[in-house]
Amino acid sequence: MTTANCLGIWMDHQNANLMEFTADPIRTKTIDSKFTHEAKEQTLAKGESLMHNKEQHEQADYYKQLGATIRNYNEVLLFGPTDAKVELLNTLKADHRFANIKIKIKETDKMTDNQQHAFVREYFSGHQLLSPGT
Repeated sequence: MTTANCLGIWMDHQNANLMEFTADPIRTKTIDSKFTHEAKEQTLAKGESLMHNKEQHEQADYYKQLGATIRNYNEVLLFGPTDAKVELLNTLKADHRFANIKIKIKETDKMTDNQQHAFVREYFSGHQLLSPGT
């Protein structure tokens, strides 16, 4: 039996911490949204509709970057304190390339890096032991 190719992603609308579940110590790769609070204030000064348009484009790019990474995995856990994980899941569900990837969502609070690593390790360790066939 091969080990599932699993990825945990703690995310909000600003950044995502990607953690591959391996036997080695988990390493975190971060992807940041280009639409920062500062960018929001700058575009808001030019007009609210421009700000919303820019925000939608930047958010779409952020989700596209995450999707490009997610395509390399069999199973993905999205977790974090905001609705960003749900928005990402809805984006991925609309794309047939993600149909065979098992994606789950868990609501969590803000977490330290160590807490995120422990959460990913616990989720995938327990999950694989309980249901190796699914």
